[in-house]
Amino acid sequence: MNVKYGIVVLVLITFFMVSFITNILGPIFPELIDDFNIGITLAGFFPFAFFVAYAVMSIPAGLLVQARGEKPVMLLAFTLAGAGSLSFALSPSFLVAMFALFTIGCAMALLQVAINPLLRVSGGSKHFAMYSVLAQLMFGGAATLSPIVYSTFVEGITLNKGVGRFFIGLVPSSMAWLSMYWLFAALSLGMVVYILLTPIAKVERNCNELLSVKQSLALLKNPIVVKFFFAIVAYVALEQGVANSISLFLQSYHGLNAHTHGAYAVSQFWLLLTVGCLIGLLLLKFFDAQKLLMVFSMGAASALLLALFGSKSTSLLSFPAVGFFLSIMWSVLFSLALNSMQVGHGAVAGILCTGIVGGAIASPILGLVSEIIGSQQVAMLVLLIPLAYIFSVGMWAKPLIKNHTVSLFNRRTEVSQSL
Repeated sequence: MNVKYGIVVLVLITFFMVSFITNILGPIFPELIDDFNIGITLAGFFPFAFFVAYAVMSIPAGLLVQARGEKPVMLLAFTLAGAGSLSFALSPSFLVAMFALFTIGCAMALLQVAINPLLRVSGGSKHFAMYSVLAQLMFGGAATLSPIVYSTFVEGITLNKGVGRFFIGLVPSSMAWLSMYWLFAALSLGMVVYILLTPIAKVERNCNELLSVKQSLALLKNPIVVKFFFAIVAYVALEQGVANSISLFLQSYHGLNAHTHGAYAVSQFWLLLTVGCLIGLLLLKFFDAQKLLMVFSMGAASALLLALFGSKSTSLLSFPAVGFFLSIMWSVLFSLALNSMQVGHGAVAGILCTGIVGGAIASPILGLVSEIIGSQQVAMLVLLIPLAYIFSVGMWAKPLIKNHTVSLFNRRTEVSQSL
């Protein structure tokens, strides 16, 4: 099968956009608490509103992709993202924020369901794990850039210089972070135009892959699908739980400024996740994906403990290290899941993306536990639970198609025999 590079590029750019919009919540989390005058538990409902949309939208999105194709769904998604971002920017109140974040979350759910099977078909199933890690590379790169853009915008608006001048009058001086939602609205409009101009053929599915609502819901009874669903829940809860806690943790325990040091630390978290993706692309060519998943899980647990109980300098180094070890998890889990199923990949992807609801439960749970026991530090140990489940996937997963690996020993043997 020939790789459709134009479609692969579009999918990778879409992954970038999904991450750039999604992962601003971590850097602005302390600002949401201050500007809306709410506690850490109530503030946790901002990511809840965003990620619960995945539970509502993902399965309908999978059916919509089957019925209408990927291009209409992607156009609808970016239209919703633009509308949600614009409403938040124009009317920054608690209730509007909840509605806007839910709308943007619905858009991201539509995109995730559409682009993952599209990437699998356009890039080829044997290379899906590699392209998925490349997509995660784009995801991490966007998440690295998002806090930097946020800091630049806030500084520019506060000092009335540079790009900040464009937002004078558009956002209240005390809520400079709203400038990001004006940017998201503009970028969403740009993506609508880009997709309209890009020829995207509907992915052809055989009769075994076109599932009805009843058949799709029946997949929820499939033990393999259920186990991978909880794996995705665990991963997103872990990723968002760490990312949304970094800035507040460093501010509370080490007295670091949320605008500068906090945003920088979140950016470094995503940067190391990106670096991990680069290394992961190489490692997946030589090692079994399941074994790598187990090794990286142990590394993430060690880094998290150092970040929570180490000194200020240790925390600043260890939180980004957690990002490094999370780098391959999403792509490996998703590819293992789809490659464990013979039919219904679109519907399965919808169910898996429903698992992104894990991001909705992480922050409220961490906030609630933190307020009950009076320690964010101890509350974050809860994140070791989803990490342990991800480790277990490496032991029980039985994919029908393994990730393609290269044996250096066999290659050297073949060369010597030819000589």
